Amino acid sequence: MKSLWYLNKYLFKYKWRLLLGVVFISLNNTFNIFIPQVVRYTIDSVKESLTTYYLFEQDAFSGFANDIGATTGKLALIAGGTIIGLAILKGFFLFLTRQTIIIVSRLIEYDLKNEIFDQYQVLSLAFYKRNKTGDLMNRISDDVSKVRMYIGPAIMYTANLTLLFVLVISTMLKVNTELTLYVLLPLPLLSFLIYYVSNIINKKSDYVQRQLSTLSSFTQEAFSGIRILKAYNREQDSLFSLEQECESYKYLNLDLVKINALFHPLMLLLIGISTTLTIYIGGILAIQGEITIGNIAEFVIYVNMLTWPIAAVGWVTSLVQRAAASQARINEFLNIVPEITNSNMGSSDIHGNIEFQNVTFDYPDSGIRALNNVSFSVKQGKSLAIMGRTGSGKSTIANLIGRIYDISNGDILIDKTPIDKINLDDLRSNIGYVPQEVFLFSETIANNISFGLTEIDVSKKTIEEAAKNAAIYNNIMEFPDRFETFVGERGITLSGGQKQRISIARAIIRSPQILIFDDCLSSVDTETEEEILNNLKIILQDKTSIIISHRVSSVKHADHIIILDEGRVAEEGKHAYLIDKKGIYFDLFKKQQLENS
Repeated sequence: MKSLWYLNKYLFKYKWRLLLGVVFISLNNTFNIFIPQVVRYTIDSVKESLTTYYLFEQDAFSGFANDIGATTGKLALIAGGTIIGLAILKGFFLFLTRQTIIIVSRLIEYDLKNEIFDQYQVLSLAFYKRNKTGDLMNRISDDVSKVRMYIGPAIMYTANLTLLFVLVISTMLKVNTELTLYVLLPLPLLSFLIYYVSNIINKKSDYVQRQLSTLSSFTQEAFSGIRILKAYNREQDSLFSLEQECESYKYLNLDLVKINALFHPLMLLLIGISTTLTIYIGGILAIQGEITIGNIAEFVIYVNMLTWPIAAVGWVTSLVQRAAASQARINEFLNIVPEITNSNMGSSDIHGNIEFQNVTFDYPDSGIRALNNVSFSVKQGKSLAIMGRTGSGKSTIANLIGRIYDISNGDILIDKTPIDKINLDDLRSNIGYVPQEVFLFSETIANNISFGLTEIDVSKKTIEEAAKNAAIYNNIMEFPDRFETFVGERGITLSGGQKQRISIARAIIRSPQILIFDDCLSSVDTETEEEILNNLKIILQDKTSIIISHRVSSVKHADHIIILDEGRVAEEGKHAYLIDKKGIYFDLFKKQQLENS
């Protein structure tokens, strides 16, 4: 239960709504408790009237008997109208109860999901490498839903049971203590059995949910990798695996259905026993004159009133258990302290001067040293190209400039200010980043290009200009819906080169002070590459640019080139100097010349 204490701040936030809900529950039960009393009074009154009627039904007293019959009829009508009125009032306050307590649970669900999502937003990239996407989604969806069931139904039914139990038991004890004890005898057993069966159902439900997650993950991967499945002709194997997962899901569901099939008859049996005891013991006491026939009917109604709240004890306990487990999982992530924090909430002007001073970086999870004592500088408006073998640390530099990670040793200065002293929002807002692995949202091409802009309405001309500079405009105009074309999940409907160019357009449309191109031209031909680079020359005139590439053709025009080898700067200089040096850069140049010839 300690994990659920975290929710107290939300319960306190909505305390007045919750208190109002408790008031409505009290009023609902107050009107509810009057109904059996009206029934008892009516039955006893009708019984007495009928007895009197039969005494005076002879001819001499027939008129008086008819008056008694008419009065009895009116009494029954008044009683019926009273019961209907009380039921309407009860229903009205029950509606208000749900509109307060259940609405509070929805509001807390909304707040909690936003808090979790905000936490996800500030956690570092290393966190996402340590955790699976499915698990992250499950905590913000399924786990929060289970917590909501504790806040809403569990609190509502607990409050309702407490108030109803006090009212009903106190009323029953006033009528007859012996009958009350007999009536309540099966109810604790009912609650225990329901609690026991509910636990079994919950465990089996968890198995079903886990298998459903497995099934969902399998189908999601199949849809995402449909090109690979078709390319390797593995459709039938995939279908066979899916059938096996579906069979497992079916058998787990059938197992759950069997338990549910026993659950309801068991509950009805114990309710029936309680009702039978009420009628049997009540009948004996009525014959002895200790209670009236109306009291028996009153007690039967009370039994039915108590049945569901007491039966709900097991269900509510189960809800609380599941909510506690889910909240513990949620707290596990909410209690993580972000590795990257914004230490400067003031405004920071970014011009684009970048300097690495003896920077060393080890990846936090693996401990692999990606950079070792790396130093270089780039002035505002200048370009730096970075080349090297796979795993030499090129993309790591891009991540460090955007402060996706914090360095292990050394200093990174932006405009002569340590990077960790700069407002993080201002830093990232002034960086246009084209990653090596392009990601497009399941949106229109126009929305993907304008993604980085904060304006509500982005002009069509601005989007088109960015597309032209990224050499993707002509391709877009060939689509039937042009810029309103939906690209599908992760841009699956587009080619690799098209996705890369849309990603470039998304970076340059913001006109940031620093532009980072991480091997973003690998999927385009040399002619398109040349067109993009020529367009970028104009855009990058007063911008600082970092160009990471394997192609010499992409970097040869840069103001400065560094060659990384095993996390160190092996060579650096301009294109002509590095060619004359005849080192690593020269070898790459000659090899690519041979490949292109």
